[in-house]
Amino acid sequence: MKNKLILSVFSCFVFATSVYSQETKTEEAIAAPVELVDRLNIPGPLTFNENEFLLALSKQNSATWAQQQYIMRDDVLNNYRELINISYFDKEIDMETAIKQKVEFVDKRRSKDKYSFVNVTESPDGKEIIVDYLTTETPNEGEPYAEYNLDRFKHFDINGKKSFIIFSYSKRLVGDLKYAAKSLSKERNKLLETAITTTIPPVTYKPTEVEKKKK
Repeated sequence: MKNKLILSVFSCFVFATSVYSQETKTEEAIAAPVELVDRLNIPGPLTFNENEFLLALSKQNSATWAQQQYIMRDDVLNNYRELINISYFDKEIDMETAIKQKVEFVDKRRSKDKYSFVNVTESPDGKEIIVDYLTTETPNEGEPYAEYNLDRFKHFDINGKKSFIIFSYSKRLVGDLKYAAKSLSKERNKLLETAITTTIPPVTYKPTEVEKKKK
């Protein structure tokens, strides 16, 4: 698929994440596995960039939004190296608005992260758009890291039923931020090509009760 670059916005920002203590991570790592409800009924494991990803989280965020996350076998969700996130919206969503919000979210932080950038790439038929971006983070606990993300936005129209999927991939490198950001930037073209050529898995949506937010 030949991509048409429609926007390149270099920006810097600090990506906000929740930081968990090492003690909490250890407890989670040894906790008994919890059976997950595959709300999207996606055959697994998923394969991306020659790595296998297993279902690690499944949530019903709203009546029309289900989210699932996948990590590699030896990873933990709160401290992953690579992650796939699939957000399925059981309704029609305006793609241009979604793209604009994503770019603005990244762009407004540009004064705080000199290594970050964001790009938007559109497919020739205009049916898919990828937003990819790099950020760095220096948490209060743990090592600093750079994170490369790409979000692939796609409309679906099956038998007149409109829906929307965001297929996302994230990769982190810990350590010196300059080195980590440079290393991930060198991988960008390969990862972007992989994202473009990867088939978004078929979804059979099984809505469940919306999960209550933890207090």
